[in-house]
Amino acid sequence: MRVIKTTDFTGGKAWDALDIEKIANASIRLHWTDEPYIWHINDGPEVFVVLDGVVEMHSRQGGLETSITLTVGDIFHAESGDEHKAVPIGIARILVIESDGSI
Repeated sequence: MRVIKTTDFTGGKAWDALDIEKIANASIRLHWTDEPYIWHINDGPEVFVVLDGVVEMHSRQGGLETSITLTVGDIFHAESGDEHKAVPIGIARILVIESDGSI
């Protein structure tokens, strides 16, 4: 067993991650970042939980771009094929659960 104090986790670079566990071909990772991620489309579902900080989640559907502000405790769920990009406002720590090997 272990306890992870998310506010103690700091990466050496944006989107550094602490691998927590792999369950049935899924990865559970704690990410630290202070920079935007890239636009991407997952090959499976993704669950994105803001643990610390604020994140603007941008998404594209049918050529239209939208964004929503996520704060501590908010969960973003993307289905396979959903295009999205996370943009932290300052430092953020995020728990991401997704298919193992996903970008």
